[in-house]
Amino acid sequence: MSTRLDQLNEFLKESPEDPFLKYAIAAEYLKQNNEQEALDRFEKLINSHPDYVGTYYHLGKLYEKLDKQELAIKTYKQGIDVARKSRNFHALGELQGALSFLDEEEDDDF
Repeated sequence: MSTRLDQLNEFLKESPEDPFLKYAIAAEYLKQNNEQEALDRFEKLINSHPDYVGTYYHLGKLYEKLDKQELAIKTYKQGIDVARKSRNFHALGELQGALSFLDEEEDDDF
């Protein structure tokens, strides 16, 4: 029986430049608690498909989980720029919410 990850990798062979498939594979690694593989794949996705706005929120959340707050903030801000340019207001709202929540936590540290 093939796993969801196997299926996604098969689809990726057919469409190697599909950012959604790359995103789905990274998310699947995250579900399997393979944070390092997910991190590597999300970072590669942002580098190869910077306009794929869905990546920024999940990469930012992963950075937060890994206690890399500065990278999370930077990622959310980049995502906000991409969401504005693409007029993706749903993603924009999510990213702004994540950023403001993180900024509030940063302020609480003082």
